Amino acid sequence: MSATEARRNQIANPSFFRPRTHRRHLRPRVRLVRDPALKGVGEPHNVPRFLLRRAEGFTYLGVLLLVTIMGFGLAAFGELYSHAAQRDKEQELLFVGAQFRDAIASYYNRSPGAKSYPKKLEDLVEDQRFPMPQHHLRRIYRDPMTDSVEWAVVEAPGGAGIMGVYSRSEQAPVKSGNFAASEAAFEAAENYSKWQFIYSPPGPASSATPNPAR
Repeated sequence: MSATEARRNQIANPSFFRPRTHRRHLRPRVRLVRDPALKGVGEPHNVPRFLLRRAEGFTYLGVLLLVTIMGFGLAAFGELYSHAAQRDKEQELLFVGAQFRDAIASYYNRSPGAKSYPKKLEDLVEDQRFPMPQHHLRRIYRDPMTDSVEWAVVEAPGGAGIMGVYSRSEQAPVKSGNFAASEAAFEAAENYSKWQFIYSPPGPASSATPNPAR
């Protein structure tokens, strides 16, 4: 048989056209071999169980300790923030109270005729004793401690009008010293209701009695 006839017989055989990639039992050309020196590394089953339980216990205690520390930190931060916010309100109360006191002084000293105090706080905003209404106060400010426009008032002797205002808050102040001379009586006050912004004209001291809340 010539070589040409043998080639023809090979091509005529159906197995000639079978894909060679479908051969079975092909072994990989590269084998991965584990280093014996690394045996046991990364295999948790080689670690004694009591060590694993002890590690889990330490982890749990560490988490509890971290949560406790974070709780104390948040509580301390909350207290500092609360005190800072209260101090800001105190400064606003001192400013607003001084505005009321100055407005009462203006109303009293600019009285047409006999000196008199305002009968109500609204008289400070619009003084109707003049042909053209006078404004001693821009508006009735809110009490920063109670967030209300309802102020307690100090009544002049004999019910002659309002000579001062103060907050209705019974909260204890943070500030207890270093007040201005006009507010020296506020030192060591038990609560904000003791911070009374009163105008008293120069002369013999007159008794001022806090008016019941109204």
